[in-house]
Amino acid sequence: MKQLAVFGDIHANLPALEAVLADIDARNLDNLYCLGDLVGYGVWPNEVITAVRQRNIPTIMGNYDQGVGQDSDDCGCAYKTAKAQALGKHSIAWTNAHTSAENKAYLRELVAKIPLQLGDLKVVLVHGSPRKVNEYLYEDRPEASLERLLDMVEADVLVCGHTHLPYHRLLGSGRHVINAGSVGKPKDNNPQACYLVLTAAGKDLSAEFIRVPYDVEQAVQAIEATEMPHEFADMLRQGRG
Repeated sequence: MKQLAVFGDIHANLPALEAVLADIDARNLDNLYCLGDLVGYGVWPNEVITAVRQRNIPTIMGNYDQGVGQDSDDCGCAYKTAKAQALGKHSIAWTNAHTSAENKAYLRELVAKIPLQLGDLKVVLVHGSPRKVNEYLYEDRPEASLERLLDMVEADVLVCGHTHLPYHRLLGSGRHVINAGSVGKPKDNNPQACYLVLTAAGKDLSAEFIRVPYDVEQAVQAIEATEMPHEFADMLRQGRG
C-alpha cells in the first residue's frame, strides 16, 4: 500500500497551514506534495513560503504564485463581479508589496505539474488543469472533457486544486479526477482547512479528504489589522468565496 498527502491553495494563511502540517505529522505521512497558490488573500505570504521551503515539499506553481513571482497586478483569477475584481486587485497589490524578493524568485521557479507513480497508477498533480494554470475543473465538467485532459498527460489519476472545492470523480474508464480542496481559503461552506490523502494498492485507489480545525479568528483578526480588504476575513469565517 502506497500513500501520499496532497494540499494546496494555502493563500498566505499560516495558522491553517500549521494545523494541516501538524495533522499530517500526527498521521506519520511523509510523502507530501503541494498544489500551489501559497500566497494571496492572507497576510503571511513569506511565512507560508518559508514553511513549505523548510520541509522541501515539492510544489507546483499556482496562478497566484505566478502573478506575485512576476510582480504582476494580475493573479489570473476569474472574478465574476466588478467588486470582486477590485478586491482582488487590492489583494495582489498588498501581496506584491509584502513578499520578499527572495521568495518571489522561489515562486518563479515552481513547476507546472508533477508526475508520480502511486502503486500501479500514474498520478499527475497540477494546479488548475494540465492545459492551463488557472483553468477551473469543477466536479460537473463533462466526462469527455476530463478524459481528454487525462489523455494529455497520459495519467490514470489527475489531482488538481484552484477551485477550492474538494471532490473525487471516478470516470467510466476507471480513471480519476480529484480536487484536493483548500488549506487556507475553503469555498465549500466549511471553514476548516482541507487536504487530501491518496492510498493505492495496485490499481485500487482511495481518496480521503481530511478536514482540520484551526484558529480561524487568528487569521481573521490578522487580516483586519492590515489594509487587506476585510471581506476576505468574512470569507474565512464562512468558508465561502
